[in-house]
Amino acid sequence: MIENIDYTLIDWSRGQFALTAMFHWLFVPLTLGLSFIIAIMETIYYKTRNEEWKRITKFWMTLFGINFAIGVATGIILEFEFGTNWSNYSWFVGDIFGAPLAIEGIMAFFMESTFIAVMFFGWNKVSKKFHLVSTWLVAVGANLSALWILVANAWMQHPVGMKFNPDTARNEMVNFWDVALSPVAVNKFLHTISSSFTLGAIFVVGISAWYILKKRHIQIAKKSIVVASVFGLLSIVYTITTGDGSARQVAHKQPMKFAAMEGLYQGQSNAGLIAIGLMSENPQDPNYENVKDFHFKLEIPNFLSYMAYGSFDAFIPGIKDLIEGNKEQGLIPVTEKVKMGKKAINALAAYKKAKKNGDEATAAKELEILNANYKYFGYGYFENQPQRLIPSVPMSFYSFHLMVALGGWFLLFFMMMLWLVHKDRLEKRKWWLRAAVVTIPLAYIASQAGWLVAEMGRQPWVIQDLMPTLSAVSNIDTTSVQITFWLFAVVFTGLFIAELKIMLRQIKIGPKEGGQ
Repeated sequence: MIENIDYTLIDWSRGQFALTAMFHWLFVPLTLGLSFIIAIMETIYYKTRNEEWKRITKFWMTLFGINFAIGVATGIILEFEFGTNWSNYSWFVGDIFGAPLAIEGIMAFFMESTFIAVMFFGWNKVSKKFHLVSTWLVAVGANLSALWILVANAWMQHPVGMKFNPDTARNEMVNFWDVALSPVAVNKFLHTISSSFTLGAIFVVGISAWYILKKRHIQIAKKSIVVASVFGLLSIVYTITTGDGSARQVAHKQPMKFAAMEGLYQGQSNAGLIAIGLMSENPQDPNYENVKDFHFKLEIPNFLSYMAYGSFDAFIPGIKDLIEGNKEQGLIPVTEKVKMGKKAINALAAYKKAKKNGDEATAAKELEILNANYKYFGYGYFENQPQRLIPSVPMSFYSFHLMVALGGWFLLFFMMMLWLVHKDRLEKRKWWLRAAVVTIPLAYIASQAGWLVAEMGRQPWVIQDLMPTLSAVSNIDTTSVQITFWLFAVVFTGLFIAELKIMLRQIKIGPKEGGQ
């Protein structure tokens, strides 16, 4: 057990990491989505030799470059924080977590960085074919970077492919492919990049709609809208599909997060999916202050059971079942998990002491106890604190439902946009063009909401069931974290404002005349 836990240090460290991650994620999805849209546009230019398509490509490429530069800066700071603020975490899982991040840096990021120079400065210096290949490689490299980072994040949600080494107190990778190709990692990657493609498409459509409203660059705007809307429609359909798969993985691997996403207090069969709901200030149960009651809710009958297990009458465990246990459903109460976790922690300490004293028999016995209970290692830190195992239910519930609602709007948005283009009515629908501009910030809200569900929903775990956040932080002074938090807040806000100003200035200038 950890003595004298400084929850202020934990909260500020979490806050600083959340600040950095959320600012970073303002730039990443646009990079992922816009890179492929640019590559498609340049492919059209390469096939048609129409200089207008070159002009279109170079315009969106400029906006991509502005966004890419600031995204890299925030990403580097984010990775450094694993060493400065989360050194215990880095020690505990560095052999596993570090591998995909190293691959991301060595393979994907360097490939992306190498060819981005050709993409921006090689228009008149290399052949059209080589330039096109470079643009596609930048897009592939950007998304490969996302792959390895998301593999690392997915492992935190569902740790697989590893074995705990009691001599070093570290988790070590035993099967790389179990880590890279786990169902959680695959679904997380596909859902995240497809949602980023959707955001990139909305960005292009929204900016193009603004040009049409201003009666500028109308033909360029229409062509951009066609490409982005087709790309966006395919992306949002795939985002919805992979989102369903991701939710199913959460239900199986992180049932507490799943229950929080739906505000499900008491487990039930034939569970309904809440389409719309408003939580009250009052808890459903005085013993569960974090689990709020509903003022009202509109449910789709039986659909939650079907979404999670493919059966309308499947049982979905609620928060109370997961804390108190449910014998009929084979759910172990948290009190038992805490006992097993404490056994694992105590066995590790006894094993290391026996090894130090040369008592191999005792060491072997304690190692056996450790291995038998290691699955619940992290629960040993929560004696008499079951409430801390419940994430923020309102945050998880509202973030999830906002993300889903906006996903439905984006599907209708792209369908309507393509229909108006097909009927040649786009210029006459000024209200719809204004809606397209407003949809840009909605795409960013949906993207951030998705990450709030993923990260807030798994609290208090930094590694599901194995390492709680409270044991992952570095042993540093709280004041230093507070100071750097505000420094980062000022710097990131300044970078964000600077990027907005540069982007808006470039958008107002618009595509340059001619394709040079």
